[in-house]
Amino acid sequence: MNALYTWSAITTIVFASVVGDVLMSRAMKQVGDVGALWRQSGLLTVIRRTLSNPSFLLGVTAMAVAFFSLLFALSWGDVSLVAPAAASLTFIGNAIAAKIFLHEKVDRRRWVAAMLVAAGVALLAG
Repeated sequence: MNALYTWSAITTIVFASVVGDVLMSRAMKQVGDVGALWRQSGLLTVIRRTLSNPSFLLGVTAMAVAFFSLLFALSWGDVSLVAPAAASLTFIGNAIAAKIFLHEKVDRRRWVAAMLVAAGVALLAG
């Protein structure tokens, strides 16, 4: 039963992390070049523009869910499984989400890396 809890928490970590990363990326692209904005309008403008962006706030919320899911997963499973599985599956999820939602170019090398990571997770799980 602990394995079910652990893998459920890992799934939640991965989903929330990927959602958070995509939302944060989208938010920061909407905010624009933070360095240029800081030089032009000051730090308070950067903070105001960032904190008023709904994608940023949802991204922070998703990342908080991922963090608390990590705490649950670590209470149920071994860190030697939870940490690598969550990190590697998040890497794979980010590659897929970047391609689909952010329309980023994900080259062949990244896909090969994602497949190797997936094989590593399969070895950990088995």
